[in-house]
Amino acid sequence: MLRPLYLAILLAGFSSQALAENDLMSVYEEALANSADLAAAQADALARQEALPQARAQLLPNIGLGAGTSRERIDIDGVGSDSYTSNYYQASLTQPLFRADRWFNYQAAKSISEQAEVEFSATQQNLILEVARAYFDVLRASDNLATARAEEEAFERQLDQARERFDVGLSARTDVLEALAGFDTARAARLTAKTNLDVSYQALTRLTNRDYQRLVGISHELPILPPTPSDLQQWVDTAAAQNLSLQASRLAVTSANQTLRSSKSAYAPTVDAFVRYNNSGTSGASTTGGGGGGFGGGNNNDSELSSIGVELTLPLFTGGATTSRVRESNYRLTQAEQLSESQLRQVVESTRNLYRTVTSSVEEVEARRQAIISAKAALDATQTGYEVGTRNVVDVLEAQRNLFRAVRDYNTVRYNYIIDNLSLKQAAGTLSPDDLADLSTWLNPDYNPDRDFIPPFTEEEAQRMSLGRQTPAGDDERRMRSSF
Repeated sequence: MLRPLYLAILLAGFSSQALAENDLMSVYEEALANSADLAAAQADALARQEALPQARAQLLPNIGLGAGTSRERIDIDGVGSDSYTSNYYQASLTQPLFRADRWFNYQAAKSISEQAEVEFSATQQNLILEVARAYFDVLRASDNLATARAEEEAFERQLDQARERFDVGLSARTDVLEALAGFDTARAARLTAKTNLDVSYQALTRLTNRDYQRLVGISHELPILPPTPSDLQQWVDTAAAQNLSLQASRLAVTSANQTLRSSKSAYAPTVDAFVRYNNSGTSGASTTGGGGGGFGGGNNNDSELSSIGVELTLPLFTGGATTSRVRESNYRLTQAEQLSESQLRQVVESTRNLYRTVTSSVEEVEARRQAIISAKAALDATQTGYEVGTRNVVDVLEAQRNLFRAVRDYNTVRYNYIIDNLSLKQAAGTLSPDDLADLSTWLNPDYNPDRDFIPPFTEEEAQRMSLGRQTPAGDDERRMRSSF
């Protein structure tokens, strides 16, 4: 029997919460209910599990009933004709006593059924990751669009400033043209970001069969922590034991081995016990020619036959078919073993790479955050230099690009950390809806990409960005956000 969908776990954990229709868990529920891929995988698993009762049936008694009737007429020239009515009914029961091939087929069917269940569980796990990836891709695209809008506005302000300075003779026309080129590039980037957001929403629509206009964002306060446990080898060992795709490949090896034994068993004799009963009757009448010398005469014959016994069959020669099937099964077993080995290597590689990626992301997120602070301070310094004539407009435009690039890089690594962390758990075979539930506790219903696409800063960090200006930290941060 297939394992129940994770929906039961999900509902048990969230029955006390009033969930918005556009948050992570609601999207996951919609995907569970509407994913065509999941429904197809479930149907496939149920169909494959029917191999088990079919194989079991080959070991159970076979009972059959039959009945029939016929009318026959015989005409002989010069003699006459006879007509007969025949009726019969029969019953039989056959019980396999020794059928090694069927027994091993039954064992193979057990593995096939288990493999179908495990692969369906893997599909369920994959849906969790698909939903998370699609959800956070939308959030990433929303933040990127907000960044692109802010960048376009910043370049527009720089263009206005360049024009004003040109009008009063403080700068050359080349400054205006450079600023205009920067603004046009930023505008094109904003249009691309809008398209990317629309594309990201379509991925959610494919999974859930419903449209979304916005999603609940995730707080910048989400803890960015290294994997637990912190030992790489523990993750590898867990993945080798629990990864669902790897489990399925091992069950495929078991099934192939049983199929090989079944093929070899075709050389062995078979023994069946049987009970049979047959009842038949014939009734007829004759019509003689002139002189009454008919050959038949009326008659009624009834007969009964009952038998019980044991039947042994020994295959002697099958034209080489059995030998060929044994060779084929050997090749299939080798194939399954090599595929399982390949799967193991892929799982180990993926687990190691993801562990290292998540571990490095912990430091990278903070480094990217600090890069925003440094880039903002550099922009302020460059802007001041431009105003006093020590820097040119190209320097200012490049400093602006560096700042917005730092923001995009920060958001990219932040969302990558979330997906890589879930991917690591999937590789280890431990991914469950509880992981989405944990993430949901950090969702912020008030998240506004146009306001929250950059992280909050401490007072010390705000002072660093203000280049030592003696203003309250809150004012510095507000000034920074307005400059985006």
